Amino acid sequence: MAEAVYILCALTSMACAVLLLRAWKRSQSRLLLWSGLCFVGMAVNNVLLFVDLVVLPTTIDLYLPRQLTTLASVSVLLYGLIWDGS
Repeated sequence: MAEAVYILCALTSMACAVLLLRAWKRSQSRLLLWSGLCFVGMAVNNVLLFVDLVVLPTTIDLYLPRQLTTLASVSVLLYGLIWDGS
């Protein structure tokens, strides 16, 4: 059951990223761009989570790459909120 949740979270993040980036392409609102890029990173994080916990053996740990993608995603959104949100 957990595997299905991981996949659904990844698909949801990808769908949000696609919708946000399509809206950015239409309106050129920079906040939509930063939000879309954040969701791209979150989708990558969810895919890494699935690969780490389901696909790879327990001897290989992707904890650090998963945390780095989360940090990068949130940093992109934070940058957009601070410098382009005004």
